[in-house]
Amino acid sequence: MTSAGDPMDSASGFAIVGYAARFPGAADAEEFWRVLREGRDAVTEVPADRWDVDEFFDPDPDTPGKVATRRAGFVDDVTGFDAPFFGMSTREVRLLDPQHRLLLETAWRAVEHSGTAPTALANTNTGVFVGLATHDYLGMASGELAYPEIEAYMAIGTSNAAAAGRISYRLGLQGPAVAVDTACSSSLVAIHQACQALRLGECDLALAGGANVLLTPATMITFSHAHMLAPDGRCKTFDAAADGYVRGEGCGVIVVKRLADAVRDGDRIRAVIRGSAVNQDGASGGLTVPNGVAQQRVIAAALKRAGVAPGDVGYLEAHGTGTSLGDPIEVQAAGAAFGAGREADRPLLIGSVKTNIGHLEAAAGIAGVIKVILALEHEVLPQHLHFRNPSPHIPWDRLPVQVVREATAWERDGGRRIAGVSSFGFAGTNAHVIIEEAPAAAARPAPAPVGVDRTGGRRFSLLPLSARTPAALGRLAEEYRGWLEAHPEATLADVCLTAGAGRAHFEHRAALVVDSMQSARELLGAVADDRPAPGLVRGVSDDRPKTAWLFTGQGSQYAGMARELFDAEPVFAETLHRCAAVVADVLEKPLLDVIFDADAPEAEAALRQTTYAQPALFAVEMGLARLWQSWGLQPDVVLGHSVGQYSAACVAGVFSLEDGALLMAERGRLFGSLPAGGRMAAVFTSAERAESLTAEFPALSVAAYNGANTVLSGPATDLEAAVTRLTADGVRCDWLDTSHAFHSALLDPILDEFESYANRFEFRPPQLTLVCNRTGAALDADARIDGAYWRRHARQPVEFAKSVRTLADLGCKELLETGPQPVLTAAALRAWPDPATSPRAIASLRRNTADHRQITEALAEAYVSGHLPDFAAVVGPAGKLDLPTYPFQHRQYWYRDNRESPNRQQNTASRTEAMRLLEDGRIEELAALLDGGSGDRQTLHVLTKLAAQHNGQRKSQSIADDRYEVRWQKSTTPAAAEASMWLLVGDDTTALAPLVDALSAGGHRHQVLALPVSDADEERLALALRAAVEDEPALRILHVAALGSDPEPSTRSLLRMQHHVLGGTRRLFRAAVAADLRRPIWVVTRGAQHVTDADTVSPDQSCLWGFGRAAALEHPHVWGGLADLAEGTADEWGRLLAQVAAEPRESGLREDQLALRDDAAYVPRLVRRTAPPSGAPPALRPTW
Repeated sequence: MTSAGDPMDSASGFAIVGYAARFPGAADAEEFWRVLREGRDAVTEVPADRWDVDEFFDPDPDTPGKVATRRAGFVDDVTGFDAPFFGMSTREVRLLDPQHRLLLETAWRAVEHSGTAPTALANTNTGVFVGLATHDYLGMASGELAYPEIEAYMAIGTSNAAAAGRISYRLGLQGPAVAVDTACSSSLVAIHQACQALRLGECDLALAGGANVLLTPATMITFSHAHMLAPDGRCKTFDAAADGYVRGEGCGVIVVKRLADAVRDGDRIRAVIRGSAVNQDGASGGLTVPNGVAQQRVIAAALKRAGVAPGDVGYLEAHGTGTSLGDPIEVQAAGAAFGAGREADRPLLIGSVKTNIGHLEAAAGIAGVIKVILALEHEVLPQHLHFRNPSPHIPWDRLPVQVVREATAWERDGGRRIAGVSSFGFAGTNAHVIIEEAPAAAARPAPAPVGVDRTGGRRFSLLPLSARTPAALGRLAEEYRGWLEAHPEATLADVCLTAGAGRAHFEHRAALVVDSMQSARELLGAVADDRPAPGLVRGVSDDRPKTAWLFTGQGSQYAGMARELFDAEPVFAETLHRCAAVVADVLEKPLLDVIFDADAPEAEAALRQTTYAQPALFAVEMGLARLWQSWGLQPDVVLGHSVGQYSAACVAGVFSLEDGALLMAERGRLFGSLPAGGRMAAVFTSAERAESLTAEFPALSVAAYNGANTVLSGPATDLEAAVTRLTADGVRCDWLDTSHAFHSALLDPILDEFESYANRFEFRPPQLTLVCNRTGAALDADARIDGAYWRRHARQPVEFAKSVRTLADLGCKELLETGPQPVLTAAALRAWPDPATSPRAIASLRRNTADHRQITEALAEAYVSGHLPDFAAVVGPAGKLDLPTYPFQHRQYWYRDNRESPNRQQNTASRTEAMRLLEDGRIEELAALLDGGSGDRQTLHVLTKLAAQHNGQRKSQSIADDRYEVRWQKSTTPAAAEASMWLLVGDDTTALAPLVDALSAGGHRHQVLALPVSDADEERLALALRAAVEDEPALRILHVAALGSDPEPSTRSLLRMQHHVLGGTRRLFRAAVAADLRRPIWVVTRGAQHVTDADTVSPDQSCLWGFGRAAALEHPHVWGGLADLAEGTADEWGRLLAQVAAEPRESGLREDQLALRDDAAYVPRLVRRTAPPSGAPPALRPTW
């Protein structure tokens, strides 16, 4: 026996590192524990959405077609499923067995519970082993669907093999996928097989469990006729009153890996499977009669495999179905198997979860295992219910067993707590598993004070959330907030690590920059309430954006820059220490003192000296770059401005950090040795005008072409004269804070020496795209970089505008400024060739913002834009928590859209016949149908009166009593829309003119695309749409092709609508689907709806509304809505733009039909018609 404090490194053990469950009365494992802890019986009367319990109940179990009990264990929302989350179509899911749906979602949650992002298991050697035994859904679908309605999805939707394979397919798992059917022992046999596969190396991780769902009374009828069910719906295991079992449904999954692997990987081990065994009853007293000898053998085999003595097992989670035959056999077998060597004062405690939730049949074993795991974690054995009088068929006085009559503390008694779990299939397959408590957890770092990181300086953390939909994101935030309130002992680091490293990350994202649990709760509330808040970054991103890192040039440095990061981030500090050490013999003052001694009188002056400014900038920028890289972010492109090019080259792998620091120190020393007298100025005029000044003042040079401005450099007197002239002409001129005139002839005296020094180093070709700021060209692996390159770089002008155009040509969607303050990103946005495709700009640091808050906000922006940081590296030493798992957004799916509950499907015929007899007045036949006899006099009298009343009501009732109509009602008008990008699909420039005016007045940008009229046009439009969305994530799209120049309907306009507009609109939506657009398209008409009494409807416009309503159902991901204008004036367009911009992007949350009339917006509402119908019948006009 292993002592409680010993490490458990036996290769024969298997660690349970995660679990999830949906059982009767419990939507998750936490609620399941509450059911157990509180001693609740979660069995209920059969709910109405399954079958009519009154219709099928009869206390006589031998009554044909009836069930002798009204109760079973049910889970809520059993047919609900989040199909879009798993990328499944409605057509496929309608024929997907609810058992498979439960397994998919529960498997996902089990993996999350293990602290692993399910997406991280893709392409890993992970196996799936699930137990299934019933086929209610297949039986119901087969019985109701006509042969032409049967689809291929039925086979894969109801096959047990597909239940396991689908989990592997959806998660990308490459280990064995096995479905097991051994009836009631299926899920425990699945766990055994999972352990065997792990032992043999067939997989390195395994998901094991089972599911069972009760949809039809058919199986209940079978078991009732076999006298197997408890009439009172109470499972009375081991009690004298035991008279049958209680059926139940549910699903459970555990995550298992080899114990040694779990210890090595630092997993949170919940319990350990020490051994398991499976056997068969063989030729017993009958196919379904338990065999006590076989049960004893399977327990003994499991004990032997586990290396555990029988007396060391303290608790048995029995199969314990509550039958007068099976219970005594099982208890006597357990007493014999576990009794050997057991101390008299330490009886084997026994219980059964079936007394709480019923017999889950194929999922019974996993329910017992999860109960034992929870009991081990909480160190309490839950009460075994409905045990009042011990069964007289069990020789209690001769067996070392004791039923857990009340919740009992689970003591170790000097050893480890060990339990056995039994599961016996009615066809004779027996399984037993030995489970031991988890090994003592390795010592973890002590929690840091709130708001302070274990490194000693960090004050802000990133808490990431993501979901497939905005609704799910809000729900997840609400659940996180509730969890934090319920767990005040949790540390911020643990929460952030679990949310980041232990969860998958989807397109709808929220990043919370927090410094305390209180701030985390507040920002979670903001996400849940869908409101903005400081420190909250939200967005939608499908893919990681192509990113360029921009390294700032001289002039951006300041004393004390990045001091907080130096104190808080070891990677940043270590990089600066390395730079400082290598240049210690070159600089007169220690580099770190120059950077951080902000309180010194000469601090700013020292950093303005080129001798210190250039190595200081390089050190800080490289520290930021290494910090970002340590967090898992890498650039696709790098670009530096002037001296920042050295940092860019170092990140690109051109030279080492130490070589770069030496280069910068020598470059700074040489440049600093030049005599003073040079100045630099940015002049906001054309490059040609600036260049003309160099002809007039030959000593001046162009130092940089920045796009919005051009930098002149040279002797102070010449430059001051040039600036005076430009200022007199009204040209803005800004003096730059530099010590020398860089990129001018004043540098010539030191260039030979610098080139000679640079040639001492080995320069490698760039390992990623490096944009040369001297030419603006992208350098690749064939580029030659040497001392001459760096000489030209120092002397020739910076072609920043060209470099920015190269970034645009390379498709960069995001710019990350890796420097002490954002200078380059702002300049790059001004120089970006097409403002409509401007990238997202992120600043690592800002001078007037706390360093750690700023870089954490920058990380938040990067995450929301599509990057996936290494959250374990971001958070540092921390542990995983049982945070809420993904909140699946359920929708009901049935094999027919017009789902009828099982009771209606099975009784429609009889009920229809009863109504027919009632309406025909055939009272005696009706009585016979209802109670099986001819009916007594009172019954016949009541039915006669009921028939008269019913038929009288039918005669007096008019369909007009239940008529509804659509009425247009005024809606609140939102504020003017914020400026954004609009894509207009239409052809008539005259009709679009007022819209263009409205867009321009609102500061919006727009692009016009033609409606496609051919297959080639459709393909080109798909490409254009995809490019537009990539360039502008907040793009809004208006279909305006229906608005022709001719406002009056005519045959010509009808033909145009039929052949051009409707056909082109169909092509537009096909192109949008092909482009995977996922941006709402609004279809605009003029005079298509009768909203006010003054309206005259245009039939050519109205037909587009019919098309739109169909498109809304067929293509909800690209559907925005229908909007109808009265005249199409600029004022109307302005109000429509505001209305469309205010609508949420989720189609289920917005108004998708609007009309603009009388300076107001209207929306349609279905209301009961109040006006009486006309009494005059319609008159037919003769045509002769």
